[in-house]
Amino acid sequence: MRFEVIKQTIVIDASPIEVYETYVNPEKHANFTGSPATGSPKVGGSLTAWDGYISGKYIELEKGKKIVHEWMTTEWPERYPPSIVELTLKPKGTKTEVTMIHSKVPAEQAERYADGWKEFYWDLMKEYFRKT
Repeated sequence: MRFEVIKQTIVIDASPIEVYETYVNPEKHANFTGSPATGSPKVGGSLTAWDGYISGKYIELEKGKKIVHEWMTTEWPERYPPSIVELTLKPKGTKTEVTMIHSKVPAEQAERYADGWKEFYWDLMKEYFRKT
């Protein structure tokens, strides 16, 4: 098994609480991605996104500051453990700097997932907050 780490930092035009809630609240998550999501935002609670393509469970939640959860897709290689997504939210004036560290990503899928975070999460979240 070979793993890689994806690290991305973006600035979202919303408060850390708003970014946090939009990510962990399944209804808001579905609103910004445009795809069904489910979840129970509590430690040990499960989550799905993109109509079940992504699944995981919450490991650590600190409202407005930090989100850590397991993450895998329906295309996950057999016998690989779930990857770990850690989002750190820091205020930047009226905006939020989001630092994402996605670790234990299967090496053969890392580039595609790195692009996917930008296209299917950060770009969509930025657009969502432009409209609200």
